[in-house]
Amino acid sequence: MASSTLAVRELPLFPLPEVVLFPGRPLPLHIFEFRYRMMMNTILEDDRRFGVVMVNPLNGEIAKIGCCAEVIRFQRLPDDRMKILTLGQQRFRVLEYVREKPYRVGLVEWIEDHSPSEDLRPLAREVEQLLRDVVRLSGKLTDQKIELPEDLPDLPLQLSYWVAGNLYGVAPEQQALLEMMDTVARLKRESEILTSTRNHLAARTALKDVLN
Repeated sequence: MASSTLAVRELPLFPLPEVVLFPGRPLPLHIFEFRYRMMMNTILEDDRRFGVVMVNPLNGEIAKIGCCAEVIRFQRLPDDRMKILTLGQQRFRVLEYVREKPYRVGLVEWIEDHSPSEDLRPLAREVEQLLRDVVRLSGKLTDQKIELPEDLPDLPLQLSYWVAGNLYGVAPEQQALLEMMDTVARLKRESEILTSTRNHLAARTALKDVLN
């Protein structure tokens, strides 16, 4: 299903450096800036939703595509600071800024991947197997027991979000995956990333075995 211009609303926006949120993924936050304390106090009285958009730390540019976050739990701290746990909901595209103070509010439209024209399950199984290979090799390399969660998503779309959300230290790559409107393209890119990671880990593991 393509994006709908009818699904438009105003949404408070929380720009974060090198943080990319995906649907279904948790994001804990410590809220301490005054403007964002104001934002949280406002949304907690409403539907508990705000938008997370990535800020490029090199040029300060704010991404146009982000993910809606819903506050699941919160804890008030001294000085009106707050610890919150959020969960990613729908993706959105920022159409325009309604206001910028005391915090940004954007007019956004919800977006979804296009309906697939092929069976995605074989590709999803390939990505899942690569993921398991990476986890197994990582555990062997570090002499630790590393396991994937039992609730790893079964559906290809949700799996693509899970994998993207668990890539670390590559925010621009995550943003590119978030902006894709094609589940096949996202899974194929993740397959490339995981294949490269697996091959790198396999080489390091083989070297470790030789040295030991």
